[in-house]
Amino acid sequence: MKSSKMKQTYSRVVVKGGVLSPAELKQILELAESAGLDTISLGSRQDILFIKDDGNLEIDSQDKFQLVSPEELGAENIVSSYVSSDIFPNTPWLTGDRYLYILEQFRVQPNLKINITDPKQRLVPLFTGHLNFIASAHEDYWYLYVRLPEWEETMMYPALIYSWEMAKVASAIEDILQEEPETVDFLFELVNDAVDSNNRTVDTPLEVPFYPFPYYEGINRVGDDRYWLGLYWRNNKYYTEFLKVLCDLCADSKIGKISITPWKSIIIKGIPENTKIEWERLLGRYGINVRHSMLELNWHLPVNNKSALKLKEYLVDNFDKRDISTYGLTFGITDYTRKAYYFTSIIIEKNQPPAGLEGVKIRNTYNLLYAKNFDPNTQQYIVYVQEVDKAELPGLLIELSKMYFEQLGKKQEQSKKQIVTKETIHSEIFQCSDCLTMYDPTYGDQEQNIPANTSFEELPAEYHCSLCEAPKSKLLKKTISKILK
Repeated sequence: MKSSKMKQTYSRVVVKGGVLSPAELKQILELAESAGLDTISLGSRQDILFIKDDGNLEIDSQDKFQLVSPEELGAENIVSSYVSSDIFPNTPWLTGDRYLYILEQFRVQPNLKINITDPKQRLVPLFTGHLNFIASAHEDYWYLYVRLPEWEETMMYPALIYSWEMAKVASAIEDILQEEPETVDFLFELVNDAVDSNNRTVDTPLEVPFYPFPYYEGINRVGDDRYWLGLYWRNNKYYTEFLKVLCDLCADSKIGKISITPWKSIIIKGIPENTKIEWERLLGRYGINVRHSMLELNWHLPVNNKSALKLKEYLVDNFDKRDISTYGLTFGITDYTRKAYYFTSIIIEKNQPPAGLEGVKIRNTYNLLYAKNFDPNTQQYIVYVQEVDKAELPGLLIELSKMYFEQLGKKQEQSKKQIVTKETIHSEIFQCSDCLTMYDPTYGDQEQNIPANTSFEELPAEYHCSLCEAPKSKLLKKTISKILK
């Protein structure tokens, strides 16, 4: 088998969907050890990092795993909320097995960032990809929210995507990038010209319910006879020796998958009750702490950034001394050198040094931003303060935390009032009585060369259901209501 060697300070190991088998993880750990490492780290897109601070990192992967250098552009890991299935709120049809079947469709490593998520969970962000597939209420159909690399805003694709065509649609969009589509409607037309698809009409807008951020650590019961385990290291340095023993215990417990979260933690699901004592013994033998404060767990930091870690420790220590609760909130630290899509409730943004003073030692200043309604899924961030000193941050963050709790109980009541005042429009669609596929005159039917804005009466007599080919007479009129945002 061909051998590939890479020399750099750190390397990413792609872990599709953030899920891998214990045997695969053990092989990755052995690969790290062969490169002289005794720890691995985790990335924000559910990948694994090999980091070496002193000297070059030389890895002989023998092509078993896809290794990506820090400088390489385009090779992106697929993020999924598989980790949340069966342990946190979920869309009923979206089971763990369904995620695995869908991920298997992606045979080629994508160049775009792809997220595959359930809107009912909070652990994995929904909108941090270029292509964000979000489960709908219709079984095996997904909303698609697109934010291509050059786009300023996220736009909703005007059709629901079928589970078994997600990889095909994603690949088509990547191929279309050279045509530089500027709108989602133009992208929709290009994709429909490029591939045959079993799309479905978007009959209701996406609703993302608000849940407080979950506690994701320790041994927790799920169901009558199963447990799940969450592991978190505050310095993001996971010892290979411990993890190899953990992989062996997974195999002994007949656990087939291990999951990585975007919060740089590990979750193991499906631990049988009769092996729980073995897991407790393993944690105790290696002195593993699984009871960190929520003050520590709800932070997202840049990878391998010591100054960000030091700032977090300073702020958490201040919260702890003042007995401040941040349950349900999440915090992110970023700086001017990193362009990323935010996915935390509150952002601490480090400012760029003044021009011409880059080499002069001056005190850092920060901006504070918070998500609208403290919900990062709104994708709207509000500037709270700018250019403040580090010493001012604890008090300002406590003010924001109090704002969050003050509006928390009022949020549902406010949202109801907003819905009443929003404009509601009614439109007619025609639904097949056999398979429930819908014909929406607004979009027409690309598969049968029916242009948009073609009324049902204008359809030819030979028109039939695009899915089951039932005759036109089987399509029955329905009126649907849509609330304008």
